Amino acid sequence: MSAYPFGKLADAMSHTRLLIAGLVVLIGSDVVLAHGTHWSIVVVGVALWGLHMGMTQGLLATMVAHAAPPHLRGTGFGFFNLLGGIVTLASSAIAGQLWERFGAATTFYAGAVFSAVTVVLLLFYPTPATGDAS
Repeated sequence: MSAYPFGKLADAMSHTRLLIAGLVVLIGSDVVLAHGTHWSIVVVGVALWGLHMGMTQGLLATMVAHAAPPHLRGTGFGFFNLLGGIVTLASSAIAGQLWERFGAATTFYAGAVFSAVTVVLLLFYPTPATGDAS
């Protein structure tokens, strides 16, 4: 339900700003889920997570399309998906270890920290491939 409106918004605004907004929603989701001791809190956290996905998944594809030269666009998507799969596998293994050793809250806080670091990097090191008019 959120992918279409945020896709339209991505056509009219800075991709970096929209990606940062999506990451802020993810941070909020992680913090809510870290405190999710009742099912209603978990539902809010999952809803925020879904909103984040709607805000960022189509945007990331757009950013890949804009960053890759036209003759290498397929390669760009392939490379992006390969790296995404590798990082997802590694992060899932790390999250599993954190969950087993320290509990669910630590896992979600770690996700929030990684997202916050990404926001800082995007703020201080924007790239021309992010759809900004620079």
